[in-house]
Amino acid sequence: MANLILHCGAHAVPRSQLAATPTPAATRTWHPISHEDFVNQVEALLPRYHLRVVNESHALTHDDARYFGLMEIQHGDNHPDYTWVLGLRNSHDQSLASGLVAGSQVFVCDNLAFSGEIKVARKHTRFIMRDLPERMCGAMEQLVSRWHHQSQRIDAYKHCRLGDAEAHDLIVQSLDRGVISGSRIPEVLQEWREPSHEAFQPRNTWSLFNAFTETLKGRGLHVLPKRTEALHGLCDEFVGLN
Repeated sequence: MANLILHCGAHAVPRSQLAATPTPAATRTWHPISHEDFVNQVEALLPRYHLRVVNESHALTHDDARYFGLMEIQHGDNHPDYTWVLGLRNSHDQSLASGLVAGSQVFVCDNLAFSGEIKVARKHTRFIMRDLPERMCGAMEQLVSRWHHQSQRIDAYKHCRLGDAEAHDLIVQSLDRGVISGSRIPEVLQEWREPSHEAFQPRNTWSLFNAFTETLKGRGLHVLPKRTEALHGLCDEFVGLN
């Protein structure tokens, strides 16, 4: 089971604390929802798609006005290398829309990588409680339909060998894609040349992918989905996936 480390700089809290976090009063144009209600809505939809939560982690930041969470979910058999996760976010300070993204977490290192194909965001306007469940249902349907696609993607990464020259070129391309900043290049290179985990010793695209995600561990959960979405796009193109 994954440890579900949030890597977001926020302080971890038990789920029960979400209920104790006050929700600001609504205004004419802004209708915040409680952190607890948002999480409960997500969890209530899962059984409809034969999904269940097997592990979860929650965090608050900015005087508890911003919420970030992760849910490890299961649907049938587990992949030996990774688990599926849902990334959740909500805010009471008008900084973030309520949102959900789906991705994976690698068992050996707890590295997170979110997929851009499955995501939901809804601003805190008047009909958020009407619209949000429908949008989340659409995300769950995509998640189930793409469950096997992720396994195929990882297998493709593992079977695509990668030399140093190709790895260096992809690292440069990652700057243009917004995967990392220039200051992080030495860290990615270090992880590629001397992986922190034995599982990534083989010289293939999967090894480089995890060199990036290991480096991205220190980034906040609020920026991680966009960065790992771009990383998936770069690696998918390299291995020939549409």
